[in-house]
Amino acid sequence: MTGTAAPPLPDAWIDALGQAVLLFERAAEGGPPVVRRVNAAAARLWGVPQERAAGRPLLEVVRRHTLETLAERGGELELEMAGRTLRCVATRAGGGTPGALIVEDVTEHRRREAELREAAAVLSHEFRTPVAGLRGVLEALEYDLPPELARKFVSQGLQEVERLGRLVEDLAVGFRPTRARTLPLAEAFARAGRLLAPEVAARGATLTFGDDHLVRADPDKLLQVLLNLVENALRYGPPASAVEVATAARGTWVEVAVLDHGAPLGETSSLFRAHTRGPGAGGQGSGMGLYIVRSIVEGWGGQVWAERREGRNAFCFTLPGGGHRD
Repeated sequence: MTGTAAPPLPDAWIDALGQAVLLFERAAEGGPPVVRRVNAAAARLWGVPQERAAGRPLLEVVRRHTLETLAERGGELELEMAGRTLRCVATRAGGGTPGALIVEDVTEHRRREAELREAAAVLSHEFRTPVAGLRGVLEALEYDLPPELARKFVSQGLQEVERLGRLVEDLAVGFRPTRARTLPLAEAFARAGRLLAPEVAARGATLTFGDDHLVRADPDKLLQVLLNLVENALRYGPPASAVEVATAARGTWVEVAVLDHGAPLGETSSLFRAHTRGPGAGGQGSGMGLYIVRSIVEGWGGQVWAERREGRNAFCFTLPGGGHRD
């Protein structure tokens, strides 16, 4: 066995890497590969102190024949370990040059990829309904219709156009560059109130907004969050009921909660995932609204959650504060 004590560490920068790095060399007489060094991330991953790993057979450290084989042959693979997805890349040892086994945790990256694929598939499906509606309206308008009936078809067409616009907004919001500034919540509330007024009136509901606070956010993305949450409350709450947007200072953050009188939600942890709707949700819906809310809020460092609060459902999020406006 050629591995003995660990060599001096002039390249201590290797311990600053986020990836787990294991350097190894070939053992004498065709024996198994031997660990020459592991960095700090590798020591944490495999639970072996750096000083104890040096000189030991590679298999004793990584404890997986799959990784030993990868080190001997070179190449790359993805491995599931303890609920995590690990991308493993190996270069072979030879000619006096140590081999390397590099392991990176890509669990979050793979989860995001899966959610983006799901989001694209859902939005693609959702586009079909307004497109079909517009086609029907245009086909009807080809004929000589009574003015009242023609106006009705035009109104339906405009509603479908508005729906298409919202779907485009949902699709693009995660990719639009952030243009954060300090603004009063009242500014965002006023914009949301104007846009939501027709739907509030159509449902016989009331919509009220809480105290004003200064916040730091992208105004358009904040508006998107408010629209999605209030529309969700209007859609799933009882007809002709009240929806309240409450606010509160939470240290250096501001909490906004959209409250409705809908039935208790029960389990809520999955509601903010892509293509997920609440139990018993009826009618049309992509299950994308709350996922988009979560993506935006987490983008500015905030938190988002749902809970039952004083007999009402509360969909809450936080955003950076910029002081309180009296």
